[in-house]
Amino acid sequence: MTTDFSEKTEWSNPLRDPRDLRLQRIAGPCSLVLFGVTGDLSKKKLLPAVYDLANRGLLPAGFGLVGFGRRDWSHDDFANFVKENVQAHCRTPFNESTWKHLSDGLRFVQGTFDDHDAFVRLSDTVAELDRVRGTEGNHAFYMSIPPRAFPVVAQQLADSGLAKSTEEAWRRVIIEKPFGRDLTSSRQLDTVVAEVFDPNSIFRIDHYLGKETVQNLLALRFANMMFEPIWNSHYVSHVEITMAEDIGIGGRAGYYDGIGAARDVIQNHLLQLMALTAMEEPASFTAKDLAIEKLKVLSSVRLPDDLAAHTARGQYAAGWQGSQKVVGYLDEKGISPDSTTETYAAVRLDIDNRRWAGVPFYLRTGKRLGKRVTEIAVNFRKAPHLPFESSATQDLGENAIVIRVQPDEGITLRFGSKVPGTAMEVRDVNMDFTYGNSFTEASPEAYERLILDVLLGDPPLFPTSEEIDLSWKILDPIEHFWEAQGQPQPYRAGTWGPAEADQMLARDGHSWRIP
Repeated sequence: MTTDFSEKTEWSNPLRDPRDLRLQRIAGPCSLVLFGVTGDLSKKKLLPAVYDLANRGLLPAGFGLVGFGRRDWSHDDFANFVKENVQAHCRTPFNESTWKHLSDGLRFVQGTFDDHDAFVRLSDTVAELDRVRGTEGNHAFYMSIPPRAFPVVAQQLADSGLAKSTEEAWRRVIIEKPFGRDLTSSRQLDTVVAEVFDPNSIFRIDHYLGKETVQNLLALRFANMMFEPIWNSHYVSHVEITMAEDIGIGGRAGYYDGIGAARDVIQNHLLQLMALTAMEEPASFTAKDLAIEKLKVLSSVRLPDDLAAHTARGQYAAGWQGSQKVVGYLDEKGISPDSTTETYAAVRLDIDNRRWAGVPFYLRTGKRLGKRVTEIAVNFRKAPHLPFESSATQDLGENAIVIRVQPDEGITLRFGSKVPGTAMEVRDVNMDFTYGNSFTEASPEAYERLILDVLLGDPPLFPTSEEIDLSWKILDPIEHFWEAQGQPQPYRAGTWGPAEADQMLARDGHSWRIP
């Protein structure tokens, strides 16, 4: 039984955040079509994010959600599947009233990507949503599918008349990473999608940019006078950007082997974090102005002259992850015993502009490391003169501002303080800000923010095709160098990576921060 929302209606939701109403970030009439709806990303992130948006009152009353897949499901079967995963993974409390309104707009289309008739049925389904739910022809297509399937799905959407926007209605496409595996394949993918969708209707999603702490980096820099004057090479010694995982590849052997840590994380997440850390103040926080400043940073990146000395890669070996004994990468199911795919990657990059000349940016990522953490550490130069006995400051390190992206979202300020007592002794101390202690409401999941941005047509946190091009131009030479080096250096699971990564920083007089 469906509800007619062709006349616009609203429902009262006690969980709606008053700030959301004040900022008026509420999507207009629309639907979301999910390709790959039965995959892990959809089950654990996308479906719960859609429900949480509805629970916060940020979706229109007549919102439609369409799943496309091979299973022989009715609309009710799909609704049961969505409810099961929403209840298992939603961030906000499960509310029957919200669920009833959302479930009335659920539809399922059975078919394969090469099935023309299935896309005719999809076209009929979204047309029915326009009539019954009042979605007004506004539809977004989320491609949570392997990149090799993009061309056929894009062409089917074009052939069935689903891809083109009109003056009265919009059509948008959301593309999950990876955006190719090098510059050439990335441009081929971009060409395929751009032939079907208007360039302004293509949203390349990087979920890290939707995290609250990443957005707070912009607030930290540009809303506070105390930080911006020292955010430059006169005061900053070096910057470390880390994304560490304590898990192995799990069941992702088919995707991961041949891709590796650098393509999986550095090309997108870490280069985007670097650009946001290093960019100049934008004229505004619109998508266009943010992209302009990020492009300036990525265009100014200089690779090390000696890639052997200033890059490192590794492959996890057997070891202990906490109390659990784990196998090495080469013994994982589905991995060839002679695979040269890296599970750890670290690179030094320099930004040749006035603000950052001489400041190395170190980017590292890896699996089976000491703990799960993502952070940006801005390390400052030591004071040029210390009017203390040398013994008084022997335990004093560098000042630092550490932006903790996950899991303990917040900011740490590290500085020197006198140790209580009669002697003058200075030691490092930390001053912490955490979201959980400072705000009563929980931070939205990244996918909530990003899906809402797509439905609003407001994409400030989405990388542009130009940014992706520049990112591949940075990474490709490193990948080509590594391909000629043979086997990556092994490192024991549960440690912080291969020895050559420590040597890389030691050559510059630095050492990695242990999160």
